[in-house]
Amino acid sequence: MLIGLLSVLSTLVFAVQQTMEPEEQPLAETPIQDPEKNVSPAYRISAIDIPEDLNFSGEPVPQEDPEIMERVDREFLVNTYWQSNALLLMKRAHKYFPVIEPILAKNGVPDDFKYLAVAESGLENVVSPAGATGFWQIMKATGREYGLEINDNVDERYHLEKATEVACRYLKRYKEKYGSWTMAAAVYNTGTGSIDRYMGIQKVENYYDLLLGAETGRYVFRILAIKEILSHPDKYGFIIEKGDLYSDVPTFSVEVDTPVADFADFARQYEINYKILKRHNPWLREPHLNNASGKMYQIAIPHKGYYKTGP
Repeated sequence: MLIGLLSVLSTLVFAVQQTMEPEEQPLAETPIQDPEKNVSPAYRISAIDIPEDLNFSGEPVPQEDPEIMERVDREFLVNTYWQSNALLLMKRAHKYFPVIEPILAKNGVPDDFKYLAVAESGLENVVSPAGATGFWQIMKATGREYGLEINDNVDERYHLEKATEVACRYLKRYKEKYGSWTMAAAVYNTGTGSIDRYMGIQKVENYYDLLLGAETGRYVFRILAIKEILSHPDKYGFIIEKGDLYSDVPTFSVEVDTPVADFADFARQYEINYKILKRHNPWLREPHLNNASGKMYQIAIPHKGYYKTGP
């Protein structure tokens, strides 16, 4: 009987411990760290005040529309609080905007379109699942239509200056067709077929009046947010010094109108290696150049003193 009584009592004690509130539980040998101590006291997450004069290429955003402002707010929140990405975009912009800006200006395309390139590629030579390529995400057929050379040896969609020229021509063409730079940006993302279909069904012609697919529906709003954050980083909590930014390495051009059998050997002539040559000429797609036609190519070579290469 005594043994049975002790067994019942021990069971009751165990049950009481299981039903205790957390603060009533016996202290563990190793204290559990207060999760609040893992967050800096200075770190605060807040809603964002949206500027009252948003525009894209001088075309105002209808900020009196609450649905429009919800979409604007989403992109400001996503792009502000994706801090690592925003910092990378700021660093790359310092390197590549000086290349893009004068080409836009020369072609009469608003400066805001440099942020379209950011939205398209993050200022990297990426390839989309559909095959769109380079900073401006140009499809193969479009590139060839606008005069870019695209083959196994050479793909000028990776040539930033030439691809920017093509983007300018494309945008001006569709600004003329659709009547606004905002619509030209939307067409750049989704193509004329989709935009014409949406306009026909919905009987409206303004980007902000159209119900579009998810990507294109967010597209201009994302560009607006990127433009604002990159233009006023301190306003959105980003602390970035000039020394933190990426800078381009100056180059000079070498003219080549013959085949090149081996670009690794070619690079050595200029005291660089194949990797550095490709970094400055990503449009060269193979380690050799056939050039049976004798076309003149301009190959960028970095000035001495910027890279240290091995023996």
